[in-house]
Amino acid sequence: MESTLDIFVKAIFTENMIFAYFLGMCSYLAVSKTVRTGVGLGLAVVFVLVVTVPMNYLLENYVLKEGALSWLNPEYGVSGSKTIDLSFLSFIMFIAVVASIVQLVEMLVEKFAPALYGALGIFLPLIAVNCSILGGALFMQDRQYSTILDATSFALGSGIGWFIAIVSLAAIREKIRYSNVPPALRGLGITFIVTGLMGIAFMSFMGVEYGKKKQEKTNTISGGAVETSQIINVKQEN
Repeated sequence: MESTLDIFVKAIFTENMIFAYFLGMCSYLAVSKTVRTGVGLGLAVVFVLVVTVPMNYLLENYVLKEGALSWLNPEYGVSGSKTIDLSFLSFIMFIAVVASIVQLVEMLVEKFAPALYGALGIFLPLIAVNCSILGGALFMQDRQYSTILDATSFALGSGIGWFIAIVSLAAIREKIRYSNVPPALRGLGITFIVTGLMGIAFMSFMGVEYGKKKQEKTNTISGGAVETSQIINVKQEN
């Protein structure tokens, strides 16, 4: 079982929504022209993920999946005589939660940052259909996290990973404007190339060991060293 910290770190680096799964590429490419708009949309995605994934976790585990309503009546449990399974409503309910939170974010940005609201344009309300937002909820459902803390950690890590990706690309694109890019690659061409190179760079984090895996490897090496020393001692005695 992965720890909460493992889930958080993996969601940022080795399971990055952009570079590992290519989710949310539309707004990622369209809004990453300046760092300012990239930061604004990135923070909005972080907020939406951190709110919607835990809410959908509670919805999944206490309302939708088979036997989830056992807290209302034991007969509604998996082994009860009136088992209720509402999992077929998962897509609709998850999207409804996401759309509600995105509407709230849109109202807040329009109220407190009208300039940013105008810069983001249509892509702010389109967070509701951003693949990374719904993908976070579906990954949470598929991986069956044991606690809401794990689900929240995954949501925060995924949001930060998406934020890092869009801000990094926006910073690079601002510098590329002053570079001598071949005419055929200007615009989305060079942007796709940069995205691919960043994805390769993030793949390097897959070799980093941390948490329980690192401890298990240390124990294995220690155990092997002990066995080797015992064999050497036996040979010397003989």
